[in-house]
Amino acid sequence: MARVRAAVLPAVGSPLEVTEIDLPEPGPGQVRVKLAAAGVCHSDLSLTNGTMRVPVPAVLGHEGAGTVVSVGADVTHVAPGDGAVLNWAPSCGRCPACARGEVWLCGDALTGAGTVHARRADGGDLYPGLNVAAFAEETVVPSACVLPAPDGIPLTDAALLGCAVLTGYGAVHHSARVREGERVAVYGAGGVGLATLQAARIAGAAQVIAVDVSPAKESLARAAGATDFVLASDTTARDVRALTGGEGADVAVECVGRAVTIRTAWESTRRGGRTTVVGIGGKDQQVTFHALELFHWGRTLSGCVYGDTDPARDLPVIADHVRAGRLDLGLMVTDRIGLADIPEAFANMVAGKGGRALVVF
Repeated sequence: MARVRAAVLPAVGSPLEVTEIDLPEPGPGQVRVKLAAAGVCHSDLSLTNGTMRVPVPAVLGHEGAGTVVSVGADVTHVAPGDGAVLNWAPSCGRCPACARGEVWLCGDALTGAGTVHARRADGGDLYPGLNVAAFAEETVVPSACVLPAPDGIPLTDAALLGCAVLTGYGAVHHSARVREGERVAVYGAGGVGLATLQAARIAGAAQVIAVDVSPAKESLARAAGATDFVLASDTTARDVRALTGGEGADVAVECVGRAVTIRTAWESTRRGGRTTVVGIGGKDQQVTFHALELFHWGRTLSGCVYGDTDPARDLPVIADHVRAGRLDLGLMVTDRIGLADIPEAFANMVAGKGGRALVVF
């Protein structure tokens, strides 16, 4: 048992507490990882406000990378001293979704979130948020949650591979299946949005339109590959159509998770266009359509979980793009912070400020 510092969510709606926790040694099939960095993702915010539900109290953080400290029995794919990227949604390989090859829809992916992970200093149980509890100096996770870190990529940068980059890259290449020469509109230029913009450029999109509520995001979006920038307003869909010769984008990727943004993204595509929804919204975010417009426009609207990715398959491909300079991980990080700064990073996220905040240990 070792004592480490972690950011704990005591209860839904409560502020995070940076405190010491007692972390057990890894048991059979488990791996202990010393974190180098952890990204602050909108999904962590969704856990604090109850949009997504997991057992609490919990150590949050699901996007991280670090160094393997020790392994339990039966762990063979990593060893102490290896770099590791944490995978918050491991596939079981047995459920119907996994049998179909849709590992991103694994029905047992979040089973670990209901297992006691560590203990408070007073002995109380703690759960691992979205499986990996990355907002801590160290964590112990099932071996299925550990991917070997790609060679040649600093671990602080590699942290982003565990969620934002896999999601944004997969949304473009697997869910929306962007083809060379297509016009793509990306709604939201936060961490996932910046990864999506870069992925659209890598896919060979002829035009990449970034849409955001903050004018300060324009330079960041253009650096990520946007050819055009639209400041979100009541005329956003019309503005996107105007930039595409009046027709509309071939593909829209929504990275916000709000009903109005989803509806606007759909409206900004051409007849027969495709909209992929990456953002996670609450049950109160109701999106409505009438039957005639669905028929007339012939557009497709689809959800997207974890970018429809298989991390074991896609991580090496993405790493090649990073090493070749086609995908810039450092570009996405606008704030490097400590554990105590996570609430401020959440507030900036709500206000639409910056890209990815990265907790650096």
